Amino acid sequence: MTSDTTTPGTTTRETHRFQAEVHQVLHLVIHSLYSHKEIFLRELISNASDALDKLRFRAITEPDLLRDEPTLEIRLVPDRERGTLTIEDTGIGMSREELAENLGTIAHSGSRAFLEAVARARQESAAGQGDKAGKPGDDVNLIGQFGVGFYSAYLVADRVEVVSRPASAAAGEAPQAYAWTSDGKDSYTLEPADGLAHPGRGTSVILHLKESEKHFLDEWELRDLVKRYSDYVSHPIKLKVAPKAGEPTADVTPKFETINQASALWRRARTEITDEQYNEFYQHLTHDWEKPLGRTHFRVEGTQEFVGLLFLPRHAPWDLNFERKRRGVRLFVRRVFVMDDCEELLPEWLRFVRGVIDSDDLPLNVSRELLQDSSIVRGIRKQVIKKTLDLLEETARERAEDYLTFWKAFGAVFKAGVHFDADQKSRIAPLLLYRSTHGEGYTSLKDYVARMPSGQEAIYYVFGDSEAVLAGSPHLEALRKRGYEVLYMTDPVDEWVTESLNEFEGKKLVSAMRADLKLEATEEEKKAREADRGAVGPLLERMRSVLQEHVQEVRASDRLVDSPCCLVVPEGAHHAAFDRLLRSHGHTIPQPKRILEVNPSHPLIVSLQTIFSRDANAPRVGEWIEMLYDQALLTEGSPITDPHRFARRVTSLLSEAAQVAAGAPAGATNAPGNS
Repeated sequence: MTSDTTTPGTTTRETHRFQAEVHQVLHLVIHSLYSHKEIFLRELISNASDALDKLRFRAITEPDLLRDEPTLEIRLVPDRERGTLTIEDTGIGMSREELAENLGTIAHSGSRAFLEAVARARQESAAGQGDKAGKPGDDVNLIGQFGVGFYSAYLVADRVEVVSRPASAAAGEAPQAYAWTSDGKDSYTLEPADGLAHPGRGTSVILHLKESEKHFLDEWELRDLVKRYSDYVSHPIKLKVAPKAGEPTADVTPKFETINQASALWRRARTEITDEQYNEFYQHLTHDWEKPLGRTHFRVEGTQEFVGLLFLPRHAPWDLNFERKRRGVRLFVRRVFVMDDCEELLPEWLRFVRGVIDSDDLPLNVSRELLQDSSIVRGIRKQVIKKTLDLLEETARERAEDYLTFWKAFGAVFKAGVHFDADQKSRIAPLLLYRSTHGEGYTSLKDYVARMPSGQEAIYYVFGDSEAVLAGSPHLEALRKRGYEVLYMTDPVDEWVTESLNEFEGKKLVSAMRADLKLEATEEEKKAREADRGAVGPLLERMRSVLQEHVQEVRASDRLVDSPCCLVVPEGAHHAAFDRLLRSHGHTIPQPKRILEVNPSHPLIVSLQTIFSRDANAPRVGEWIEMLYDQALLTEGSPITDPHRFARRVTSLLSEAAQVAAGAPAGATNAPGNS
C-alpha cells in the first residue's frame, strides 16, 4: 500500500493505492464468486453480522464495550433522494488502521485473523484452566472468511463510503470515527469522519448506487432479498421504512421494522422446537400448504461440523421429473444463505428432499466449482444420504401409511438409487415397494420372500407399461399355476433397478419374460413336453421360415398354459416396453429380434399342426402364423407392422366362424384379406 501524503496523520485526508489490482478482484467477484448482483446485500449483511458476533464475544470479558449501546442489530437505510443504500451495524467497529488493513488489502480477512486470535487465547487459557477453558466463545459463529465479500458492493455501486467507530471499554470520550471512500478503481481515501460521524459504535457502509441499480432502494425488494438470503441471521435486520399515508413526513423519529426472523431454527436444540414450529418452517421454506410426511434434524460434529434439517414432502411437485428439476436443499454457511439449489449435496435419486444444510467449515463465497471438488461437501453429502435413509427406514417401520404416501409420490425417483449408487443399494432394496399378483396393495421384497412357497428359488417379475396390461400377460401362466407370486414393474427405471440389484436375501430376481426362464418340472411333465415338441416339430420349422425376418428363434414353451404363443426377451436385450420408451424419447435403437415361444398343447396350435400335416403348402397356414406373431406383439403392448392387413385377416376369420355357426360350409364366402 502506498500513500500520496508524505506525512500521514490522524487529522488529514489521505489517498492510498490499493495493495492489489481491484479490477482483477472485481472480475473475480463478478465472474467467479457471484451469480447475481443481488448477492451484494448478503455479503454486506454477513460482514455486519460478523462485526456483531465479534463484539458479543469480546463483551463476555469486557462488558463495558456495550455500555453506550447495548443493542446488537443491523439497519438498512435506503435514501432515494441521495441514491444511497446504507448498511449499518452496532458491532465491533474499525479503527483507521483496521480500515486500511481490512478494506485496502484485497482478500485480507479480519474474520480469519480474529478466529486465529480466539484459537490462541483458548490454547493459552486451556493450559491454565483445563476443561473449563474455551467455553465462553464456543458459540461464536463468524462469517466473511473469504475476505473479498466487501468488494461485491461494486456490483451495484460506483462509489462506496465506509464510516466506522471502534468499540471501546474505556470511559470518557468515544474513539475517533474514520471514513474510507473509494470508487473501486485504483485508490481509496481515509479521513476523520467528523462531518460524517457515525452516531455511535459500529460501521456504516454507504453505497452510491449506479443508476441502473436504483431498484435496490425499493422497500419490497430489500424485504425480499433479506427474506431470501439472510432471514435467519441471528441478529435483527431492521429496515427504515417510509411514513405511511397520513403520517407526518418531517421532524419525526425514523421508523425501523425488523424484516428477518433473527433465529436460525435449525441451529436450535430439537427439544426447544415444537411440531408446529417445524411445520411452519417447512411451509415457509417450500411454500407447500401441507405438513411434511417426516423430518430429521441432526448435528454432525468431529472432523467437520454442520447442521441439517431435512423434510419429506407429501406430494410430488409438478416438475419433479423435468430434466433440469431443481433440488430442494438450501446451503447455509454459519446461518447465512449461500445457495438455493445445492445439487452437490443431494444425489438425483433424492431430489425430492427439502431442507437446509448449515456448514461451519465451508467458505461463505463457495462457488459451484469448489463444491464439486470439495472433500467437505463429499462428507456432507454422505451424511445427508445416510440421514435421509434413516428417516425413510423409520417411516416405513413405524408409519406404514405415511411411507406408502411417500412411495406413491416419489418411489419411481427413489428406486433409481439402486442403479446410480451401488454403495446404498443394500439399504434401498428393503424400502422398495411393488404391486404384485398377490392381491391389492403393495408388497416389499422382504414380504415377498416371506411368502415364497417351498421349492420357489427366485423372485419373479414382469415388466410393462401398466399393471392392467401385465395382469393378463401370458408370461405369468406357468408361474401362477405353481402358486408363485410375480411382481409388476411398470416404471422405466425398473429395468435398471433389477439389473443392478440382481438379488435380494439370496434370491435371484428373474424376469418371467426372459428367454432363460427355467421352471421345475416333474418327470411326467418332462415326458409330456417332449411328446408335444415332437408332434409340433415340423410346424415350428414352418413358423421359423415364415417369421425369419421378425424373430431369431421359434421354440416350444414351458411357461405357457392358456395362451398359444408369446414373445420372450433373448439374453442381452431389453424388455419390449423399455425399448418403446427409449424410442418415444427420440433414441434411435435397432428393432431387436425376440424369440417366439409356442404352446404345443394349445388347441389352436394342435389344429394348426393337423392342417399343416395334411397340406404342408397350404397358404392359409402361413397367414395364421403371421397372425399369431401379430397377436404376440399386441399382447406385450408392441405395435404391429401392418395393422390394416391384420384387421382384414381378423375379419376373414370372423366371417368364416360366423358362417360355420350359421350352418353354412366354411369358406363359402371369399372374405377380403385371404391372400
